[in-house]
Amino acid sequence: MPPSNANDSGNMKESKLPRRDWILLPLLSLLTICLIAGSTELIARKVLKTSNTLGEDCMFNDPAIGPRGIPNCKCWEKIPEGELTEYSFNSSGFRNDFDFQPKSPGILRIVMMGTSAAAGFRVPEEKTFARLLPAELSQRTGRKIELYNEGMPFRSPHVISLEFKDVLAVNPDIILWILTPTDIEGTGWPKSAPDETKSLGLFDKTWYHVRESLATKSLGPYIAKVFNRGRTGVLLSDMLYESPSQYVKSSLTKADSEAGFLKIEQSPEWQKRLEDFAINAANIEKQAQDAGIPIVVAFVPDRTQVAMITITGYWPKGYDPYKLDNELAAIIRSHGGIYIDILSDFRTIPNPHLGYFGVDVHPNAYGHAMISKFLTRRLTDGAIPALQATVQLDAGLEPNK
Repeated sequence: MPPSNANDSGNMKESKLPRRDWILLPLLSLLTICLIAGSTELIARKVLKTSNTLGEDCMFNDPAIGPRGIPNCKCWEKIPEGELTEYSFNSSGFRNDFDFQPKSPGILRIVMMGTSAAAGFRVPEEKTFARLLPAELSQRTGRKIELYNEGMPFRSPHVISLEFKDVLAVNPDIILWILTPTDIEGTGWPKSAPDETKSLGLFDKTWYHVRESLATKSLGPYIAKVFNRGRTGVLLSDMLYESPSQYVKSSLTKADSEAGFLKIEQSPEWQKRLEDFAINAANIEKQAQDAGIPIVVAFVPDRTQVAMITITGYWPKGYDPYKLDNELAAIIRSHGGIYIDILSDFRTIPNPHLGYFGVDVHPNAYGHAMISKFLTRRLTDGAIPALQATVQLDAGLEPNK
């Protein structure tokens, strides 16, 4: 019997996939990806719980006085990276759990002003440097010290200069002004449209964005938005950003409006922002001098700066994490203010970049403890006679992982 043609290798043909398999196999692959991504997101949501409210929900923007807390308002917040946080605003609309009172004899009163870092947003009040600093200063100086915190998110230097009477009204002995890069960015009260999905559940929110993507015929921006806002993105970012070098690389890819202050050759936009800041700083310092009250300014760096100076003093060509700090010092001192430099102190402890939330970027509880130690050291080193140190400071800190 002659051999079958079916066994003839020359006549064998590769069988083709049915047309339906070309549809089913990609769909099965997509379904597998969705199941893995969905399961990961659900697990991340269990680990990184959040609330539907923020501290900013207890705030309002009055065109006459700028951003302020709603008097006697109390609200709660839980961001994925942080712990459950209570915000309590006093009758003056500032984040203090007590009302401002006339000064008692023998008390040295410090009034602190600034934006969200000074206000201690994203951190329970008892763990903020606004709360820690008075006790540490008292221990170091032997004096009774109280601190009134008038820090408020979006309260720009321009608003502070116009509403400086709020600071003077409580009869301070020292004014402490906390600066961050956002103060120079000039960001005011956000003007973005309200989030229509805030009150929606996970399924309804997903369907909302799917319909939005179909209407615009663009799924890419939604995928990026889901990753950036989803808990999976937060979880992965926190793991990745534990490396200072990785965090620096990621941060320096941001737009000039956010990372331009780190460049040696700053853009015209950043030069204009510094010029505007210098005008407002001069106005603020003059009002303090006219009232006979010393004003002390400290710059709290952002996580990118801290990470850059942590990498054994190395940073990419064309960037300098100390540039903005030096420029602010020159501006403040040119008008007679006292500038204390804490940026270099971040190199004295291990892993200082872990003192910041990786995604939210505000200082966390460990960061506030760090900042309080640095401020205490610099405020009591002799530059301010009323805060002359009498006790040695132990600045030992270990990061909470």
